[in-house]
Amino acid sequence: MLIEVKHLCKRYTAKADYAIKDINLYGNAGEIIGVLGHNGAGKSTTIKCLTGMHPYEAGTIRINGYDLKKDSINAKRHFGYVSDEHVLFEKMTGYEFINFMADIYNVSSKDRKARVARFQELFMLGNSIYNPISSYSHGMKQKISFMGALIHNPKVFILDEPMVGLDPFTASQVKVFFQEHAAAGNLVLFSSHNLDVVEKLCDRVYIIDQGRIIREIDMDLFRQSGLDFENYFLSITQRVAKA
Repeated sequence: MLIEVKHLCKRYTAKADYAIKDINLYGNAGEIIGVLGHNGAGKSTTIKCLTGMHPYEAGTIRINGYDLKKDSINAKRHFGYVSDEHVLFEKMTGYEFINFMADIYNVSSKDRKARVARFQELFMLGNSIYNPISSYSHGMKQKISFMGALIHNPKVFILDEPMVGLDPFTASQVKVFFQEHAAAGNLVLFSSHNLDVVEKLCDRVYIIDQGRIIREIDMDLFRQSGLDFENYFLSITQRVAKA
């Protein structure tokens, strides 16, 4: 099991309501997992707890067997993370940023050279990789974020809204990479509002509403049901909201 989350609870102040409560989820090698929910449902809070960006009041998170609280360094060595905010050093060139990330993870010169060449081909960056990040479009920044997060070949790839602002061609490249990364024995977990992408790409889906997981869906079984995924999602989240 590459991700294991048990009874995760998080609130932002001692007097506030829980932003997420009793979250339980898991992810295995070879899977692509989607996390769905309306704005404010708890998707990003869950992702930020998974990556160690937010402390949490209760529960356990294990990444490739390492407890995120007890052994955070080893846990963080096994995942790559791309946020929805493009937190980059914009005075660096793309190439400098990728090498900076490779240095952090002690990636050898041989491995980083091979991986950069592969990513350049996949994302068709060309010589723009040597330009300052400040000159990049949204899509280019997303590509460089991916490369920086993946340069150490992590077992777990975690993303928050990875498709936002991407052109159709780049989005299609990202989907192919997700499938290839999972097929190589890794795990991809991402949050999204894009129901169509989630339905077509994911093996399993967790739906979060009001800080709780209200459904875990095996997408192979769901696709066989003939149900409309968008209608299903809207019906159960509206039903919970009214309860």
